[in-house]
Amino acid sequence: MGVWMGELSIKTKGEGDVVNITDMVSSATRSSGISNGIVNVFVVGSTAAVTTIEYEPGLVRDISDILERVAPKNHPYKHHERWGDYNGHSHVRAALIGPSISVPLRDGRLVLGTWQQLVLLELDTRARERKVVLTIVGE
Repeated sequence: MGVWMGELSIKTKGEGDVVNITDMVSSATRSSGISNGIVNVFVVGSTAAVTTIEYEPGLVRDISDILERVAPKNHPYKHHERWGDYNGHSHVRAALIGPSISVPLRDGRLVLGTWQQLVLLELDTRARERKVVLTIVGE
């Protein structure tokens, strides 16, 4: 049993940016030397999230639309009152989706569905450089 850790650096364009990170994670996984196990993908920060979707323009837009309904920008968030940075909705959205996801690794490949890609969602109000930590446990 072994453990491998790596890191990706991803520049985002700001709120609503959905970045397909599948190829980056796959490449790092191949570099790990681990063939079978679990890959944990974790974004550092409280205003970004990681999940899987079918990465196509319609669904990317749908996610933004639904998040606006669930955690609207114009809601009077207490976070705004405390810090004045007006990204309370970003924090709530990130908490709902979550900062990490674990994906099985079999024969050196991520076990994903045909239309399933790993994505980083930028939920903050400005462009950021995000750090994504990969931890692979297996053999």
